[in-house]
Amino acid sequence: MSNHDPRIDAYIAKSAEFARPILEHLRKRVHAACPEVEEGIKWSMPFFSYKAAPMCMMAAFKQHCSFGFWLSKEVTGGSDEDGMGQFGKLATPKDLPADKQLATYLKKAMALNEAGVKKARPKAAAKPAPTPPDELAAALARKQHAAARKTWEGFGPGAQREYVDWITEAKTEATRQKRLATTLEWLAEGRKRNWKYEKC
Repeated sequence: MSNHDPRIDAYIAKSAEFARPILEHLRKRVHAACPEVEEGIKWSMPFFSYKAAPMCMMAAFKQHCSFGFWLSKEVTGGSDEDGMGQFGKLATPKDLPADKQLATYLKKAMALNEAGVKKARPKAAAKPAPTPPDELAAALARKQHAAARKTWEGFGPGAQREYVDWITEAKTEATRQKRLATTLEWLAEGRKRNWKYEKC
C-alpha cells in the first residue's frame, strides 16, 4: 500500500455517497492490473501514473463519476473529444465496464507507457500571412524602398504580423505615419520589429 496517496483517500472520502464505491472499485482495479502504479493528484483529481507518465484518471462530480485513459484514442479507440471519461457518466457501480475489459484496457495503457508513447499535442492552425496596410503596401512598391521590400518578402508571417499590428494599433494618424516611416527604415536595415530585444 506504499503507492497509495492519502490525498486520494481524502478525495474519495469527501465525494458524494454514490461516488465512493465507484471510485474505490476503480482504484482497486487499477492497482490489481498495475501494482507499480503511482498515485497522485493533477488538476484536482486522482491520477494514476506508470513509468513516470500519466496512465489514467478518475473524478467525482455531483451526480456522476468519470474514468478515462490519458492515451484514450490508443487504449479504447475513442476520440479525444470524449472528455476525461471514455465510459460515459458513471452513476452506479453497474455503469462500470466489466473487470476483465477494464484489465485489458489497463494492460494496453501500461504497454503504451512502457513504449514511451506520448499524447500528441494538437498543432495550432497556421495563421495566414497578414495583409499590410495600404500605406505600407504602397511604400514597399516604390523603387526607393526596394531594400525594405526585399526584407519584408523574406520575413515569415509572424515577423510581418508584428509590423502590421504595430502600425494598425496606432491611435492617432501622426503616430501611424511615424510608425510607418520607422518600419520602412528598420526593414531597409533588415531588422525585425522587436530587434532591440533580440539576443546578440
